[in-house]
Amino acid sequence: MTRHPLSGVYAAAVTPLREASPKGDKSDLSPDLEAVVPFLAFLASRGCHGALIFGTTGEGPSFSPEERKAVWKAALRVREKYPNFRLLAGTGTPSLTETIDLTKLAFNLGYDGVVTLPPYYFRKATDEGLFKWFEQVITKAVPEDGFMLGYHFPNVAGIGFSLDLLARLKDRFPAQFAGIKDSSHDEDFARSLGQKFGDFLAVFSGTDSELTFALQNHASGCITAPANVISPNLREVYDAFFGGKDTSAAQAKVNEQRLVLEKYQPFPPLLKAVLSRLHKQPRWPVRPPLVEMSKADEEKAIQEFQKHTGDEQR
Repeated sequence: MTRHPLSGVYAAAVTPLREASPKGDKSDLSPDLEAVVPFLAFLASRGCHGALIFGTTGEGPSFSPEERKAVWKAALRVREKYPNFRLLAGTGTPSLTETIDLTKLAFNLGYDGVVTLPPYYFRKATDEGLFKWFEQVITKAVPEDGFMLGYHFPNVAGIGFSLDLLARLKDRFPAQFAGIKDSSHDEDFARSLGQKFGDFLAVFSGTDSELTFALQNHASGCITAPANVISPNLREVYDAFFGGKDTSAAQAKVNEQRLVLEKYQPFPPLLKAVLSRLHKQPRWPVRPPLVEMSKADEEKAIQEFQKHTGDEQR
């Protein structure tokens, strides 16, 4: 199997935010730029090959272009300690112009790739319309040596990628359109991707419990929300698979942990609570329309999750 240069385990990173001010001033829930690098270093130290900044778990749609730019620039400093840590930027919006600008910015800053949602407001867009939209973005914003991953999350975005659309984009942009982040949670789709494209399309599973299955179907790795807190076990699955070893024990551990976390969604407030309670990270809030977990649910989630964590997470 030929591995894509982006192949690996990625966290769909949460976004550090400052606490809301009681006075309601402009600093309320603003990105905590000083916390970005220490948090990314934490992820790197726990086996992540890289991180996606401003994906769904990072509350991407809640942030302005200027806020994204500030966080993306701050994140670059993680490479001072971890020079090989890869950075992916979430750049998809319903606006063609804004998506082009954000994508161009990410590559100008030196990001390794972008993860781009289709224009999610336009839920009845055809494959022809989506092809033309991505053609514009790639032609105008992705350099010849840059990598774009389409973000396939139809349950949330309301629109996704058909196999035919992927084939057409890959044929038109064989290098620049690297592949997709598949968060469909659909094993039939994951199997079809492997059967149709083999190693030609870089597929990153968004479902931790399906990592081994995805890798068996030619996936290149994973980009997941739970990787914020369970990356050591995901990395164990990844390394075992590509080392020709049995992944079953590590995958079983991942499945147990994912199952607990799925019970307490949405992920951002849950993961921020786990990171603070179990890993001594600051207690970062979430932006509306997301809300914090109730104290009762938080205690229940933490206690249940602790039963399925290894020594490295205590």
